[in-house]
Amino acid sequence: MATNSFKKDFDIARPYLKWAGGKTQLLLELEKRLPLFILESGVIERYVEPFVGGGAMFFYLKNHYQVTESILLDVNPELIMAYRVIQSDVDKLITLLKNMETEHLSKGEEVRKENFYSIREEYNQKMQDMDYQNYGDEWIQRTALLIFLNKTCFNGLFRINSKGEFNVPFGRYRNPTICDEGNLQAVHHALEKTEILCRDFTHARHFIERNTLVYMDPPYRPLNSTSHFTSYSRERFNDQDQEKLAHFYREMDSKGAYLILSNSDPKNHDLKDNFFDELYSGYEIDRVPAKRNINSNTSSRGEIKELIIRNFHD
Repeated sequence: MATNSFKKDFDIARPYLKWAGGKTQLLLELEKRLPLFILESGVIERYVEPFVGGGAMFFYLKNHYQVTESILLDVNPELIMAYRVIQSDVDKLITLLKNMETEHLSKGEEVRKENFYSIREEYNQKMQDMDYQNYGDEWIQRTALLIFLNKTCFNGLFRINSKGEFNVPFGRYRNPTICDEGNLQAVHHALEKTEILCRDFTHARHFIERNTLVYMDPPYRPLNSTSHFTSYSRERFNDQDQEKLAHFYREMDSKGAYLILSNSDPKNHDLKDNFFDELYSGYEIDRVPAKRNINSNTSSRGEIKELIIRNFHD
């Protein structure tokens, strides 16, 4: 395996936001299931990720493999805005975040709390007037607000309500790292030769061809009726969307791409639930251990099974 042979002269890039549903804990399981020719050569010619989210898989591959070209997509405009700002103006962003960190940490806890809710209100008020089409300084300022909120809110996650407003409450952290300069610079370098698009997953078909490596990490299907947590964007991802994605998966399979998809395993809750087994019939379906960490109810955390579905085997 060529995992550790590809070295870089800057820090290892990690997700710059804590993202519910992030794949950090599954990375080794995912890596073991890469195509053999990639594991042996350490080279990925083209990588496409239609639901990039926090980007844990993307950053892992960029740290350990030579990725010639990559295309990242997501429907969340705030997330894609932040990726593009780090790609284009990381130094300006770091300056803003350093100032915000210095000011925030100089205050007592109650004043920090007031500061947090003031910034959250500013962030939400400006959302309706944001121009997500034309890059500008406003994008840099807004990305700083987004990262600040992510680093100082409860449980450090991104969640919005039906109006599209960030609604996570204040988190009582002693000394939160609001500006992780080393990682932001590493993320900036990782995003070289990367196209970043705010589009639906189906748009990825324009970039997927024979031998393209594609990782799909859609909003997970809820394990039960009370575990809905797909509010990373205004759009919900229901069973019809999962079926649409399975159709897309088969379409991309016909192109000769190498496909890896992850999702929750319905059998954690109901052993008779064959939803994904039927949707992806004929493909390699592995059940691997994982932990649910982001849940307000600690009794709902713990080890479960997740699915890794491939259209190839070595």
